[in-house]
Amino acid sequence: MYNYSILEPGCYYVIQEKEEDNLSLVKIEVETDHCLFVTFYEDTETQVWKRKTDPVHDIIELLSDQAVRAWESSYNTDEYDYEEDED
Repeated sequence: MYNYSILEPGCYYVIQEKEEDNLSLVKIEVETDHCLFVTFYEDTETQVWKRKTDPVHDIIELLSDQAVRAWESSYNTDEYDYEEDED
């Protein structure tokens, strides 16, 4: 068992907060003396404050810069290309 205090600002991680949870991609945005501001990337982005002492069941991996670029290119792609017909 880990806690949020070992996660570094500016980095993306795949984590599992609780043993029965699905995996989550998170980015640590800001660190204060006692908390971290975290973005969770799921169907939508969710930003929350976490105490550094809040538990994390497992830290699966720290994403490399190359993995982040590959993920960003697929996450930020619009699934639908709406083009209006020209009359």
